[in-house]
Amino acid sequence: MKPTRLATAALAAVALSVPLTLVASAAPSVDHRPPGHAKKDTLRKAAPKGFHIGTAVAGGGHHEDQPYPDPFTSDQPYRTVLAAEFNSVSAENQMKWEYIHPERDRYNFGTADAIVKFAKRNGQVVRGHTLLWHSQNPAWLEQGDFSKEELRSILRDHIKTVVGRYRGDIQQWDVANEIFTETGELRTTDNIWIRELGPGIVADAFRWARQADPKAKLFFNDYGVEGVNAKSDAYLALIKQFKAQRVPVDGFSAQAHLSTRYGFPGDLEANLERFSALGLETAITELDVRMDLPEGGVPTEAQLAQQADYYNRTLVACLNVDGCDSFTIWGFTDKYSWVPVFFEGQGAATVMWEDYSRKPAYHVLRDTLAKAGRR
Repeated sequence: MKPTRLATAALAAVALSVPLTLVASAAPSVDHRPPGHAKKDTLRKAAPKGFHIGTAVAGGGHHEDQPYPDPFTSDQPYRTVLAAEFNSVSAENQMKWEYIHPERDRYNFGTADAIVKFAKRNGQVVRGHTLLWHSQNPAWLEQGDFSKEELRSILRDHIKTVVGRYRGDIQQWDVANEIFTETGELRTTDNIWIRELGPGIVADAFRWARQADPKAKLFFNDYGVEGVNAKSDAYLALIKQFKAQRVPVDGFSAQAHLSTRYGFPGDLEANLERFSALGLETAITELDVRMDLPEGGVPTEAQLAQQADYYNRTLVACLNVDGCDSFTIWGFTDKYSWVPVFFEGQGAATVMWEDYSRKPAYHVLRDTLAKAGRR
């Protein structure tokens, strides 16, 4: 069930005031606590009943090129906090094509299986990410000389194999990821599936996923669709078309990779409402808020306050929309954040420092969740 709707204005005030009262300095010693926070003092404990507060599970992909072992499989304090704080988990890279299907006739299910097992043991739901995408595909696929029939069969078999393996264990699947450009055009050049098989393959992907797991919720997922713009308009039009054709689309999600360089997407709630009005579930799936780091790498108090405000406003928008019951941050500790790898000079994008102590953004999220649960 949807938690009681919140008063946006009141929570906006919380967003602006809480960070300033919580941050005594910009040093990473704010609310220093050891890993394994008390259950009564966590995000998942504060969340309203039926609301899923989640995180990406670090590992796979770019982490293999970093000077540390795979986080999920090697860092026990990380796993302790992961279990304590969240009631939903997403595979950061471990279910993407290049990781889970590295060769045409071989799948690598080890870590994905471990994540699902971990979630079951800790009372968490799982978001599957992702089935049809233009990026992070293995070389054998992108460079293979396949006929259209072969390529279609490869995608169908992949979806049925992966979704079928986790049938009943995945709450939501990002079936089609980032299929539109910023101008609202289909990616007909860099998306191998759309380029080679035509736009109809997207509908087929949803149909195959539904056949493989009738109970999983099937989503479109993209970045840059937080506000009302050409890209989100394109999704709205496509989903209307799909619904008329009875294509099984259940939801639309905004990744919400935000930056303090830019203004907050103030029409986020209104945009999510457009999709909710179509009878869809909506979700925030990959939230982080990066910033330009000062010399020395320590954010200022003002930067931390702005970051907390962005996190909170995103959560409030979701809570205010019927059917937005899944809210995922893309990693919870700067120790394993993807941001510094891809955005030079930027970082500190998560809600915890590298030692798992909590930033103002964490406190604001927890307080907002608790207020929602009490109403």
